[in-house]
Amino acid sequence: MNVPLRRLGKSDLQISPLGLGCWQFSKQTGLVGKYWPPLTDEDTCKIVKASIDGGINWFDTAEIYGRGKSEQGLANALKKNGVQPSKAIIATKWWPIGRRASSIKRTIKRRLTNLGGYPIALHQIHNPLGFSSVEKEMDAMADLIEDGRIKYIGVSNFSADRMRRAFEALDRRGHKLVSNQVVYSILNRKIESNGTMETARELGVTIIAYSPLAQGLVSGKFHEDRELIKKRVGSRKHMNKFKKDGLVKSQPVIDKLKTIAVEYNATPSQVALNWIINFHGDTVVAIPGATKIRQAKENTGAMNFTLSQEHLDMLGQVSTDYKL
Repeated sequence: MNVPLRRLGKSDLQISPLGLGCWQFSKQTGLVGKYWPPLTDEDTCKIVKASIDGGINWFDTAEIYGRGKSEQGLANALKKNGVQPSKAIIATKWWPIGRRASSIKRTIKRRLTNLGGYPIALHQIHNPLGFSSVEKEMDAMADLIEDGRIKYIGVSNFSADRMRRAFEALDRRGHKLVSNQVVYSILNRKIESNGTMETARELGVTIIAYSPLAQGLVSGKFHEDRELIKKRVGSRKHMNKFKKDGLVKSQPVIDKLKTIAVEYNATPSQVALNWIINFHGDTVVAIPGATKIRQAKENTGAMNFTLSQEHLDMLGQVSTDYKL
């Protein structure tokens, strides 16, 4: 499936509006890996294939995802699906907590080893909680570009101010900050009011939206069957948005998603993803995950239509009114 590509920040990378988030390939290893149900290598391979067949051309993983198991699983799946290293666009991340910027260069060999010959198109600072300054982290990342280890630099969970500092630090080295990966969905639009979206647009930085389906909430399935959440692994069942009062508050958004979905022969989740990648022009891309082939196919189906401006605005209004 060929889908219109868009430029990642001010880079020369042309990416699909949706990428595949690969946290779920963690093999239940490590603290964050246990959030997901176990997937076999065959499962991973089929999910990657369904994503590629649906038009996705890039993949987001991280050092912390299964202590490298996600990187390894992704690389293995790409190889089994016949994807050449020159055709793969892979984004990974360095984990800063408890570390200084010097570990960025010390750990890059392991990132590349885990990826088994696939290059790192985008290397990201996973969060702003490291011991070193933004400037020192950006200097270390710039060194990796100049050493030929990575192609572009991004950040994740950075505020508007911190993103600007990262941008300026890289600019002094002659490089560009191309992305900021943050939580963003039709049910979580905080980056529109805290300056992050505005600053990204000003600087030409792409917003990569993670958790774009609000952990499955936008599907409407938890609103239809409130007992369903009790069967889920992980922390979702304890979150306010999945409790009775939270579901009541988000019901108007879900109702609107369902109504509009009928007009496009789509699902509410597909409409929610389409809204994310179109409401702000080309500024926002998204990385939904998938633990099943049908989920991967549903996700990519969100790139097969474009919501009208009327429907984009309609969803924008009803979700603006939503407050958890």
